[in-house]
Amino acid sequence: MRETFQNDFEPLAKLYAGRLYDDPMIFKCNRQNYPDLPEWLRFTQRHPYDNGFLYGTPTSPGKSIIEVYAVNKRSYETTRQIFVIKIVAEKLLPYQAEFFIKLREIEKVLPPPVQDEIKQDLQKLWDTEALEIINMTNAIDRGGRVPLPLAGHFEGVYVKVASEQYFSDCLRRAMTPEYQRQCTAGAKVKIPGGCNFCSIPSNCISWCKIELFDLTKQEPAPPAPTMGSGILEAGGDFEPPESPPSRDFFPDYIVTVIVPLILAIILCLLLAYIMYGRREGVGKRNARTNQIQLYHHHTIHGNTDELRDMSGNRGVPPPLSTTPMFNSRTGERAPPSPLRSDSPSVPLILAQHDPYSDTLPRK
Repeated sequence: MRETFQNDFEPLAKLYAGRLYDDPMIFKCNRQNYPDLPEWLRFTQRHPYDNGFLYGTPTSPGKSIIEVYAVNKRSYETTRQIFVIKIVAEKLLPYQAEFFIKLREIEKVLPPPVQDEIKQDLQKLWDTEALEIINMTNAIDRGGRVPLPLAGHFEGVYVKVASEQYFSDCLRRAMTPEYQRQCTAGAKVKIPGGCNFCSIPSNCISWCKIELFDLTKQEPAPPAPTMGSGILEAGGDFEPPESPPSRDFFPDYIVTVIVPLILAIILCLLLAYIMYGRREGVGKRNARTNQIQLYHHHTIHGNTDELRDMSGNRGVPPPLSTTPMFNSRTGERAPPSPLRSDSPSVPLILAQHDPYSDTLPRK
């Protein structure tokens, strides 16, 4: 596909310049007058420098017109080509088999030389030359997991072949119950004796994922339903019931109304008990609190109220609590101190001036 479109982008480069560019390209494929490809046709391209492949197996005869748009990532030119795929009805080969190749990816098996290598190995396995590849599918499209982007991890490919000759002895031995039990157990199974025809390691099949299809034993498809006239047969007039049957709504009422109401009442009672019955109370709290902490708490409230009153009138004297050498318990001033009033070492209250004085309230 790349070679075809490269000639469209540079038609005179090879003729006059003597060189052919290898430009990166991306392809967009769709069915003509449709946004996507037919359901049986797929397109794959890993990298702009890789070739693109359209692959698939048609399911019914007909004609499909495919539009392919190519964008040159070097010169940003765009070209279009139309492919007409004519599908004719052919007789299906009666014996088909599907193999899973674990160490391959779909774009690596689509080139004809690789298909010939796989076909030669399967011909030896089937013991016949009359073998045709009828389908190739990416394992991810069949529900497989996306592999890690590491060396040695591949997506896997399903290859389906068909022939007019019956299955070989190697294929039949792979479908025996004993061999299938070994595959189900998860143990490493051995290839049946004399059946290893894998010439290239990357083309080796997984023996536990072989499926055989014998179309000669399949049941014929059921006949299509016959189309009627669309008119109902005469069966008399419809007679509706006189009254609908009675129904008891009391269980529905209990479930819808009574049960939520009971739950709401229980929750309200529980909340009321937590809010009112479990409260500690001011008396219990004060009894458990240290007297020094309580006194300090009360003085904070008193000083706050005093400062709040002063904020409304600037002509009042300074509060006693801010006066140096003031005893907050008795309201008396301490005698003059030989220390300077502006010294930072002057104590603010009597308790700081005399550490042995008792400033706690007494009853």
